[in-house]
Amino acid sequence: MKKVELVVIPMPARGHLIPAVEIAKRLVERDERISITILVMNLPSVAVDSYIELLQADASMNNRIKFLLLPQLERPMEDISRAFIQQLIAEYKPIVKQVVREQVLTTGSDSVCSESPGQLAGFLMDMFATQMIDVADDLNVPSYVFFTSGAGFLNLAFHFHSLRDEHGFDISDGFKDLDADLDIPGFINRVPTSVLPSIFLEKEGCAIMLNHARRYGRTKGIMLNTCLELEPHAIQSLSKNAGSPPIYPVGPIVNLNMQNGGPEGSQAAQASIMQWLDDQLPSTVVFLCFGTMGSITEEQVREVAKGLERSGHRFLWSLRRSPPQDGMFRPPCDYDRLEDVLPEGFLNRTADIGKVIGWAPQVAILSHPAIGGFVSHCGWNSTLESLWFGVPVAAWPMYAEQQLNAFHLINVLAVAVEIRMDYRWDRRKRVSNSLVEAEAIEKGVRNILDMESGIRRKVKEISEACRKTKMEGGSSYTSLGHFIKDVFDNISSQ
Repeated sequence: MKKVELVVIPMPARGHLIPAVEIAKRLVERDERISITILVMNLPSVAVDSYIELLQADASMNNRIKFLLLPQLERPMEDISRAFIQQLIAEYKPIVKQVVREQVLTTGSDSVCSESPGQLAGFLMDMFATQMIDVADDLNVPSYVFFTSGAGFLNLAFHFHSLRDEHGFDISDGFKDLDADLDIPGFINRVPTSVLPSIFLEKEGCAIMLNHARRYGRTKGIMLNTCLELEPHAIQSLSKNAGSPPIYPVGPIVNLNMQNGGPEGSQAAQASIMQWLDDQLPSTVVFLCFGTMGSITEEQVREVAKGLERSGHRFLWSLRRSPPQDGMFRPPCDYDRLEDVLPEGFLNRTADIGKVIGWAPQVAILSHPAIGGFVSHCGWNSTLESLWFGVPVAAWPMYAEQQLNAFHLINVLAVAVEIRMDYRWDRRKRVSNSLVEAEAIEKGVRNILDMESGIRRKVKEISEACRKTKMEGGSSYTSLGHFIKDVFDNISSQ
C-alpha cells in the first residue's frame, strides 16, 4: 500500500489553525494511506504554544498527525501591519525547507519502518501563506491552498486580481469611497461596495491579497471551507474560472470536540456557563460573542448593555477588553471587574435574565438548546458554527471579510437579521468608524428571537443540509475524495 505525507502550513492564529487541524483529522480518517505533519510558525506575541500542547496531549488525536512548532524568529515584533506579517512568513521559507528535509523527507519512502509516513505528496498551505509555494517548488512537490474563508471572498479576490492586472484598475482607490452596487462573478445579488472586505479597501492590504490570488494559480488546487449547499453560485463560478486551479469545497469544517483551549480556569467557567444554560427554556437565550479577536470600546459596551436590558430577553454576553494600543498582535482579555465598564446597577437589574462572562466556549454554547439567537461579528468560523447548529444570527460585522459574510447570511441564505452592516473596527488602532446605538441592539435581539420568524425555519433547513454534505454521498464528502485522488495522481505526474 503506497503511503504519502502532506505538510500542512497554517497561519498561526486560532481562526486559521483550528480549521487546519480539523481538515487534517478528516484527511487521515478518510484514507489510511495519508499522514500529515503540521508546521506551526511561531510568530512573536502570537500565543499558539498552549493550543499545540493541548492538541499533542489529546489522546484521541490520530497518531498519523504530528505537530512541529517552528523556532521563533530572532527579531522583535515591530507591529501588526499586514506587510510585516507577510515579511515574517517569507523569512520562514528557509526554516520550513530545512525542517521538511530533515524531519519529513528523511523518514519518507526510503525508510524500512512499517510506520513510515511515506512519500512527500505536497504542501497544503494557508490562503495567506502562499510564499511557501516557492519551498514546495524547490522540493519538487505540488502545492495546494487551504482557503479558510468562503467561496464568495475567493471569487472577489480572483475578480479584483483580473481588474488590476488585466485592466489596470486600482481596487483600493477605485472602490474606497464609491457608493455603488457591483456585478461580481459568483454572486447572485449585486454587491454593495459598503460590504467589501476591509483588505480590499486598504492599499497595502489589497496589494498583498491580490498577490496571493495570483499565486493561487501556481497551485494544483484550492480546498475551501464551505460547501455547495451554502454557496452554490460562488462555487460554480470558481469551477468555470479558467484562471483558477481545481476547487475542492469540503466544509463546513467545524471543531466539534469542544476543546477550544481556553485560558487558565476556563473549565470551571465553562461548567458555570453550561449550568446556567441548563436552567433556561429552549431557544430563549441570545448569545453575544465577537470572536477570538473581537472587542468593543467602553462606550459601545454601555450601548449594548442598554439594548439588552430594554429588549427584556435572556442573554449570555461574552464581554472582553481590548488589548493595549501598543501596535502588537494581541487577543482581547477578560475584564478584572465588569462593574467598571457596565452601566451602574446593570448586573443587579439583569441578574434574573442575563449572564455576563469573559472567555466563551463558543461551540459548546451554540450547541446548547437554550440558545435561540447569536449576535455575531460574522467571522467565517462563527458563521459556519451558527449554521451547523441551526442558530439564527443578528449580524454585526466588524472587520476582515465579515461584512461580506453578513451580506450572504441576510440577503442570500435568509438566516440572519441586520444590526449594523457599515460598522468597521480597526483592530490595530482599537477604534471603530461609528457607534451602534442601543436601539439597534434591542431591535436585533427582538427580531432574532422572534419564534414566528421564517428565519428560524430556514436556518434549521440549512443546518440539516450542512450535516448531510459531510456524510457519504454528500457534496463535501465527494469533494474530499476528489482531492485525495488528485493528490495521488499529482505525485505520479511530478
